[in-house]
Amino acid sequence: MLTVTFPAAAFGTNCYVVAPGPGEECVIVDPGIGVEETLREVLAEHRLRPAAVLLTHGHVDHVYSVTPVCGGELAAYIHSEDRYRLVDPLGGSSLGPGLLGMLEQQFGTQATWREPERVVEVHDAERVSVAGLEVDVVHAPGHTEGSVMFALDGVPVGVPDEAQVDRTLITGDVLFAGSIGRTDLPGGSHEAMMRSLRDAVAPRADSSLVLPGHGPATTLGREKATNPYLQDIA
Repeated sequence: MLTVTFPAAAFGTNCYVVAPGPGEECVIVDPGIGVEETLREVLAEHRLRPAAVLLTHGHVDHVYSVTPVCGGELAAYIHSEDRYRLVDPLGGSSLGPGLLGMLEQQFGTQATWREPERVVEVHDAERVSVAGLEVDVVHAPGHTEGSVMFALDGVPVGVPDEAQVDRTLITGDVLFAGSIGRTDLPGGSHEAMMRSLRDAVAPRADSSLVLPGHGPATTLGREKATNPYLQDIA
C-alpha cells in the first residue's frame, strides 16, 4: 500500500494520500489548510488519480481544502453526525473564538468556505470500497460527535519489519502518540471519548499501525503499553 503523509500549513494536521500503488487511484484523508500545492506534487510524483476524500471529522483544520480538492467531481465522505460541520466549519462554534483572526494573520488573506458539492455520509462499521481499497469506518465520538477512524488491511510500503504491524488505523483526532484529542471544544465529550477508547480503540489488534491526525505515527501495541489514557481504560 502506497501511503504519503505531509503536514498542512496550519495546526500541523496530517494529510494522507493512500493508494494500492503508484499509478493507481487514491484516496485523500483530511486535506487541511494550505495543502493544495503539496498535494499536486505528491499526485504527480506517484502518478495518482484521486477517487475520493475521506474526513475523520469536521473541524476546519482537517477539512479546509476539501472543496478545492474534490473539484465538484469527487465525493467527500464524513460521518453523518459531523455532516453539519461542512456547512460552515469556519463558524465560531467550530473551534472556538479567534480562529479566523489567527488564520488571517498567518496567511494574510481572509478565510473563505464553500461546501463541497458531493458529500457521502458514512456510519459505524460501514465498509467503503474506493480506489481499490477496502476501508472500514469506526465511529469513535468524543473529540466531535462524528469522529471516526479508518481501518485498512495492510501497511504502507517502507514500514520497518521491526514495527511488527500488519494493518493500518487512521485515527484522526481520536488517538495520538502518547495522547488523545481534546474534548473541550463544542461537540466534544470526555465521557464519550473514554467510551470510544474502551470500545473502539482498545479491542483492536496491537499490530495496528496508527496514523494520527497530528504528530508522528505509532503502533497500537505501543499506545496500549505507554499511553496514559489507554492505560486508564485497562
